[in-house]
Formats: sequence, structure tokens, C-alpha cells
Amino acid sequence: MLHAGACPAGNWRETLKALCLAPGTRKCKKLDEAAAQQGQDMLKTLFRKSANRAVIDQIHGRIVAAARQSALYADYGVPDTLEGRTELVILHAMLVLRALRHAAAPGPDMAQDLSNAVFRHFDADLREMGVGDVTVPRRIKSLAGDFVGRCAAYEAALAGADMSALELALTRNIYVPGNGNAARLARYVLACAAQLAQMSPEAIAGDQALFTAAAHVA
Repeated sequence: MLHAGACPAGNWRETLKALCLAPGTRKCKKLDEAAAQQGQDMLKTLFRKSANRAVIDQIHGRIVAAARQSALYADYGVPDTLEGRTELVILHAMLVLRALRHAAAPGPDMAQDLSNAVFRHFDADLREMGVGDVTVPRRIKSLAGDFVGRCAAYEAALAGADMSALELALTRNIYVPGNGNAARLARYVLACAAQLAQMSPEAIAGDQALFTAAAHVA
């Protein structure tokens, strides 16, 4: 006889089948098929995300590492501040998300998981800096607005191969007016976008370099 909670990890399909076939389980037999399918889909999504968490976090780590390249601050003139570093994380995350969204499956699913991971890490970073529980959601909401707006501007410029628009967006979002080298950063972004466009989702999840070395772009 099956009891509540008797669904061992990894055997949920067998347990569900046993419940539905057990004698006297009229209520289970009358389960709406759509509802049952929805429940199975939710479990599949849960297991998929759990299995992919390490891969997605590894991709996120590579994004953060790229955003911390010393050349971007010393040679490109990006302000070495919390805001400057955050802007570069957003920029590099946008490049990977763009490549995944334009790729075949499982690219779009990976893009959604990566987007979630970016904000999960933003949340953790804010709490690590001592931002209070009440304030964190407001800061994340503000970051989300910035993220969406910047991604849309960069994506539009890349889609139209519009270097002027890309430089303008980078200047507006990243640089202090009159400082930095937005033209060089735009060339770096184009080089990274071209490199990522040649990579499959599996390659992005692997150990190939995701980004061009900033120091190698003149």
C-alpha cells in the first residue's frame, strides 16, 4: 500500500503510475488528463533546471570573469567602480543570452536559465554587501529595468550592424562623459558577438572561450 510521502527520489513516474492503477483509486482514475500532464511537465522542468544549474552557474562565472578583464578598465577606460563592473556583467551577459536565444534548442531554455541565474547572483551580491531584505527587491527591480533597456539597445545596434548606435549606447550606459574609449569597446563587442554566433549551445556550455580577449582588440 502506498502512503503520502512514499515517492522516492527518481521514481516519481512509477509512483504516479501505481497510484493511478491501484484498486479503488476512483479519484485518481478521474484525474483530468491535462492537469496530470501539467504536473509531469512541472516535474520535468524542475529536474531539468536542477541538472543544468551547475552548467548555467559555470557560464555565469565565465561572464563575470570576462567582465573583470583588467584591460577593459586600464585600456578601455571603463570606470573601475561597482557601477562600471555591473555594467560590464550586463554587457557580457547580453552577448551570451543573444547567442543562446538565436540558437537551436536547447539554446532558448538555457538563455532563460542564465537570465534567472544573473539575477540570482545580483540578489546574492546585494545581500553580501549588506543591503537589507526590504531594500533588495527594489534594487533588483531597478536592475531588471536597466538590464532590459541596455540589452534592447545593444541588440538593436548589433542587429543593424550600427557601430554609431552601439558606441552611443555604450557611452551612455558605461562611460563618464568625455572619458573612455567607446569605439574600442564597440569593436570588442562586435568581435565577441561574432565569436559567439559561431558557437552551438553545447559549445557555450563547454570549455571553449566565450569572448575575445579584450587586450587583443585594437
